[in-house]
Amino acid sequence: MMRCEVRLGEVTVAALQARGLDAHAVDNVAAALSFLNMNPVRLVLTDLRMPGLGGRDLLASLQAARPEMPVVIMTAYASVRDAVALIREGDFDYIAKPSEIEDVVATIGRALKLRETEEDNRRLRQELREKFDFGRLLGTSEPFQRVLKHITDVCDSPATVLFHGEGGTGKQMIDRAIHDNSRRRDEPFIDVNCATIPENLMESELFGHVRGTFTGAIATREGRFALAHGGTLFLDEIGDMPLALQAKVLRAIQEQSFELVGGTRTVTVDVRFIAATHRDLRQEAAKGNFREDLYYRLNVFPITVPALREREADIEALSAHFLARYAASIGKRLTGFSRAALTAMSAYPWPGNIRELQNCIERAVIVAQATTVDFGDLPPYLFEGRPKLAPEQGFVGNLDEELERIERDIVTQALRDCGGIQARAAEGLGITERSLWHRVKKLGIRITRGAE
Repeated sequence: MMRCEVRLGEVTVAALQARGLDAHAVDNVAAALSFLNMNPVRLVLTDLRMPGLGGRDLLASLQAARPEMPVVIMTAYASVRDAVALIREGDFDYIAKPSEIEDVVATIGRALKLRETEEDNRRLRQELREKFDFGRLLGTSEPFQRVLKHITDVCDSPATVLFHGEGGTGKQMIDRAIHDNSRRRDEPFIDVNCATIPENLMESELFGHVRGTFTGAIATREGRFALAHGGTLFLDEIGDMPLALQAKVLRAIQEQSFELVGGTRTVTVDVRFIAATHRDLRQEAAKGNFREDLYYRLNVFPITVPALREREADIEALSAHFLARYAASIGKRLTGFSRAALTAMSAYPWPGNIRELQNCIERAVIVAQATTVDFGDLPPYLFEGRPKLAPEQGFVGNLDEELERIERDIVTQALRDCGGIQARAAEGLGITERSLWHRVKKLGIRITRGAE
């Protein structure tokens, strides 16, 4: 807090402290700037007119160095016009003297609340930027680097993009990254999953409807096309869109215009279209299940998103990312994965792709007891696809016994490779010596130098 009269400052500080606020007073601008540099301060309360450097000088310094700092100006009635002029130049408020301390407290409260709201907004914007920034699209494998190159090329283009890939490969995150790195980044991103909307409601959902058009249409309602005006409309699983609706969607994409269901007025929009599907639309068009003209209109810039099994080199980085997220969310301190766990995850085909990997890591984080996620923390289904003993035979034995056998083989081989030296074997497995000792005891492994 800045003051011009020692007594006024002391009285104000005492009153603010009595109301639970941590306040501090200084008697000149230089002292205020020094205090600000050395201490965490949430708000500055200053007089406008002071001997020497005054409130204007302090405000100028704060605007240059701490533009986010809320400032409340105390000024005499005669100087209110000057205070209002300053407020227009920055994020300031003012209190006219003389004033009641309750007015001062109320004004400070409003300023702090405004700052808190602005900080929350900045934090949320940053989280969105981080969530959908290219840096969050993890992967160094060649197939995924090709995808990154494609989306980098197309970001600033208005071209329609068609993503093809299996479910769970991360198409939605890539689509959002394109929008968030385009000129439309500050406009709406509207996501429509065509596979989840009932067929009888999809036309209304996309284009909106006029009041009274059908039972339940109690008011005129905008559709997703109109909501996406100025931004991007993402049509996920467009291969599941009813054939009867595809002609109207084609026209809306080509002409950027449409009519509400039950309406006659043409609505014009400015929308960038991105679509995605797990189906082969060329084959679907050949079978008559998808309009060929719509397929060609969507297929301006096709991008194939590889399955996770084609990105084996990325599994470790993706797993580490999910591990950090879920460990932080439940307050666990986990440093990574054991070598055995990483080997098991790399050998699994991941039919559910990144979505399945994410669920797997979340479960492993919950059950992990050590500082690393180990082989036994992974869900059993990762090992259910092991080869059968013979084509006509089913799986022999139970799953727990099979998992124990696999773990014994891995530990035994690690000890054999290290000549029976447990410290080296534990390091190679990515676990502690104590953890290895427990496994050796549990699995009944006999250790000799140079052998099992």
